[in-house]
Amino acid sequence: MAQIPSSRTNGSGAQMRVFGLHVYGNFYECANTELLKSPEELEKVVLEAAREGGMTVLDIKSWKIGEGVSVVAIILESHITVHTWPEYSFATVDVYSCGGHTNPHRAFEVLAEALKPARVEKGVAERHLE
Repeated sequence: MAQIPSSRTNGSGAQMRVFGLHVYGNFYECANTELLKSPEELEKVVLEAAREGGMTVLDIKSWKIGEGVSVVAIILESHITVHTWPEYSFATVDVYSCGGHTNPHRAFEVLAEALKPARVEKGVAERHLE
């Protein structure tokens, strides 16, 4: 993976060599069930999420799997994935980005705004090297 310059520092003020932030979660009772079924439309939302999060998309692919969809966006900084189960109004989302110039929290929010879940379980993991 390319090393992306980071403006992040550790607790003692030293520059981190690698700063990664992984925002992931489950979207329950998604109101936008049509989006859960559409690879083309879901790709557009993932591209918007990457743009809003300050990320550079290198490639994006989607697959229709039964009623659901899987979208994988390879970004310069890492990846964004969405997997859907429309029959359960459910989706899982991962936004992982290396580099202090991006905002994976915002990208995650864009996806939530589009899918309109009634409930979100969100996790965050810092993945860095000092």
